[in-house]
Amino acid sequence: MFTDNIMKLFQKQNMMRTVIISLIPLIFSSIYFFGWRSLILMIVVTIFGVATEYVFEKKNNKKVSEAVFVTCILYTMTLPPTTPYWIAVLGIIFGVMFGKMVFGGFGRNVFNPALVARAFVYVSFPAPLTIVWSKAMNGFPGGFATYITEGIEAVSQATPMLLFRDSGQMVSKLDLLLGNVSGSIGETSAILIILAGIYLIYKKVASWQTMAGCFIGFVGLSTILHYIGMPEVPHPLYGVLTGGFLFGTIFMATDPISSPKTVEGRWVYGIIIGIVT
Repeated sequence: MFTDNIMKLFQKQNMMRTVIISLIPLIFSSIYFFGWRSLILMIVVTIFGVATEYVFEKKNNKKVSEAVFVTCILYTMTLPPTTPYWIAVLGIIFGVMFGKMVFGGFGRNVFNPALVARAFVYVSFPAPLTIVWSKAMNGFPGGFATYITEGIEAVSQATPMLLFRDSGQMVSKLDLLLGNVSGSIGETSAILIILAGIYLIYKKVASWQTMAGCFIGFVGLSTILHYIGMPEVPHPLYGVLTGGFLFGTIFMATDPISSPKTVEGRWVYGIIIGIVT
C-alpha cells in the first residue's frame, strides 16, 4: 500500500526508465572503482532532487516526472567521488529549480538541469571539485569492500587529462576503456559508456545523429590541433576516451528536451558541441 501511494506521485515515463537501465552498469562500476560512497552520494542527491521537484509540482497538483531520477543520477556521475554531500545537495536543488522548474517543469526547460547543477557547483565551489580525487580500485572485491577509496590530490596528476597536461604522460588505453583511472564517478569506463550509448540508440531513446555530430566536431578539431603541433592537445583517441567527452556526448547532448528535434538540427548541434568541447 505504501509503495503504491509513493508510485502515484510520479508520472510514468518509459523513455526515462530506459535511460536509467542504461546507467545501471555505470552505477555498479562506480562502486567497484570508488567505493560505496558513490552510491550513497547518488541516493542523497536523488532524495533532495525529487523533493525539490515535488515542492513545485504539488502547488500545481502535478506529478513528479521520472526524468528527475535521470537528472540526479547523471549529475552525480559528473562529480568527483570525494564531493562533500552538502555541495552535491546544493547543486541538485539549484539544477532542478533553475534548470527546470522555473521554466514550467518537464518538457519546458531550455537547459539540461543536470548540466545546470554541475555548472553551478563547479563555479561556486571549484576547490572541492578539482583538488582532491579518489584513486580507482582494481582486483576483487574492489570498492565493494570499502566506503571510499584512497584520496589523491590533483597536484599528483590525479586524472588522465591532468597527467597529460602537467607532464605529457598518458594513461594506457586499456585502463581508459575499463575505467581503472581516477576521475568523476561515472565518467571513467569508456567501454560501459559506449555500450550504454549503443543500447540507447537501439531503443530509439537517444539520437545517433547528435552523437555522430559530436564525434565529428571533436575528433576533427582535435586532429587538426594535434597534428599542427599544439602540445596541450592529445591524440584524438586519447581525448575521446578521457575527460568526460563520451559521457557528455551520449547522456547530456542527447537530452530529448533541450536538444533539436530535426535531423539537420541534431547534426549541427552535435558538431558545435564537439568543436566547443
